[in-house]
Amino acid sequence: MSENSTATGKTPADFWFDPLCPWAWMTSRWMLEVEKVRDVEVRWHVMSLAVLNEPRLDELPEEYRDLLENKAWGPVRVVIAAQQKHGDDIVGPLYTALGTRFHNKGEGPTREAIVGALEDVGLPVELAEYADSDAYDTELRASHQEGIDKVGQDVGTPVIAVPGADGEQVAFFGPVVTPAPKGEEAAKLWDGTLLVASIPGFYEIKRTRTAGPNFE
Repeated sequence: MSENSTATGKTPADFWFDPLCPWAWMTSRWMLEVEKVRDVEVRWHVMSLAVLNEPRLDELPEEYRDLLENKAWGPVRVVIAAQQKHGDDIVGPLYTALGTRFHNKGEGPTREAIVGALEDVGLPVELAEYADSDAYDTELRASHQEGIDKVGQDVGTPVIAVPGADGEQVAFFGPVVTPAPKGEEAAKLWDGTLLVASIPGFYEIKRTRTAGPNFE
């Protein structure tokens, strides 16, 4: 399968996420809407906020540092273990199950939520044990690095990469959006994001918002 088409002949949109991030979660729900209105197929990959912030842990607020050190590793380790043992196709459904429990249901990244998500998609609950294991950290770091190499170290999750007009991938962080647009609004945001990201000299666009993520 080439980078420019999927097995179904659709345009691939590679999406790197950390299940812990509520903003990546909202963007991922938008991408599911994009699949309905554009000839696009999302391919899901893990990245890790814990790995991303390893070099600067001492610079972070104590609360965020505690989150990264004690809660962020588990979910991504479970997802990468599921991918290694059950294939790429399980990554998207497991992310949906985890995100629904972590964010929509407010359960947070607990062991109970992880076990529940595994049950939701029919995976062995024993996979939850990988939350405390570094068995697949090499694969986790490789997946993370593949995504972050496309956009640089100064961004977070999500990262999206799509084929450009010249066949090379166009990659970008975001868009950060809440609530997730649906229907034609989802299509408009997709078209506009691709248009902006395809401009070689484009660097950043941002505006201030005070509202937190809306999961409805």
